[in-house]
Amino acid sequence: MKRREFLIAAGASAAFPAFAQTSWTETLAAAKGKPVFFNAWGGDERTNDFIAWTAARVRAEYGIDLRHVRLRDTAEAVQRVIAEKAAGRDGGGSVDLIWINGPNFLAMKEQRLHYGPFVERLPNFRYVDIEGKPSNVVDFTVPVDGYAAPWRLAQIVYVYDSARLSKPPRSMAAMLEWAKGNPGRLTHPTARNFLGATFLKQALYELTPDRALLAAAPTDANYDAAVAPLWAWYDALRPNMWRRGAQFPESGPAQRTLMNDGEIDLMISFNPAEAAVSIANNLLPATARATGLEGGTIANTSFVSIPYNAANPAAAMVVADFLLSGEAQARMNDPRHLGNPTVLDIDRLPPAQKKFFGDVPPVPGMPSAAELGRALPEPHPGWMTRLAADWEKRVLH
Repeated sequence: MKRREFLIAAGASAAFPAFAQTSWTETLAAAKGKPVFFNAWGGDERTNDFIAWTAARVRAEYGIDLRHVRLRDTAEAVQRVIAEKAAGRDGGGSVDLIWINGPNFLAMKEQRLHYGPFVERLPNFRYVDIEGKPSNVVDFTVPVDGYAAPWRLAQIVYVYDSARLSKPPRSMAAMLEWAKGNPGRLTHPTARNFLGATFLKQALYELTPDRALLAAAPTDANYDAAVAPLWAWYDALRPNMWRRGAQFPESGPAQRTLMNDGEIDLMISFNPAEAAVSIANNLLPATARATGLEGGTIANTSFVSIPYNAANPAAAMVVADFLLSGEAQARMNDPRHLGNPTVLDIDRLPPAQKKFFGDVPPVPGMPSAAELGRALPEPHPGWMTRLAADWEKRVLH
């Protein structure tokens, strides 16, 4: 067996003692000239543009050929890895890097399909803010244990058109009352989309009688009682939604188009800079604004992981490390691009990396810290899975 094949085979047991002993210089050498098939959701052009920029930078800096495999659903990549494992393809897999979160990360972790642990080998991981942003090492209550690297932060906001809605609702009860008085002006993406499922999770967080249950997987014994207030609220809300709740946009961008066309006045987003970035790109009117809720909103970190059978794990690690660089994080943070809060502790960055952040001028549509409110942890992914399935039964059948 060749050395590389041995290392990949060792990965099947989720441990890489030989590879783990190689230096970062050797990792860079192994990465040079290699392709990296980055499987990432392709439904947002700003993110697609950022990945294209990343591809240009890692090609120039490290000689890596980063190729974006645009997914409609992350599960597509996960199912491919599972199929390859079933077929005995334990090396040379078709997926090198996945933008992964929640149930998909958990599913791969439970089946030992992640490469690593590799995260602490990344030179830029030392600058990740773990204490102030604990979601950088916990994915939907599941510890990542070094099998996924953080790359962007998100927190739920509700985007509204201030020209038509001067005082947006800041609780689920207030949202229902506002919708009753303004029928047809609110919607959310289908719960098959992560953002639609997130709309339900946020409501669950506020309405469930025992929030502590959300930190663990739901059980048959506690699920029905925990979600009953949510569905009572939703059943009252739905007839007052866009098209009486009979139709739902397929994605966040489709939902944003409805607001830009003046069909709705309020929508959910997982990006605090959604309004600011959309205004800058003429995707929303200049009067768009964003706000959190009085009790806080769910926040999480996005991760990238490497499948156990990746063809080029060294090159995938170099890309994951670049995404943690000051240069990449500053571009992500800039509202002219993505506007995501950084995963780094900027104060700990060396001057050469800190300089990329610079001074970002005030941008219309960016919520203040007070408007954004408290960041709440994600519920266990089991809640999202069951809520999305329930929604399909209630709405689509």
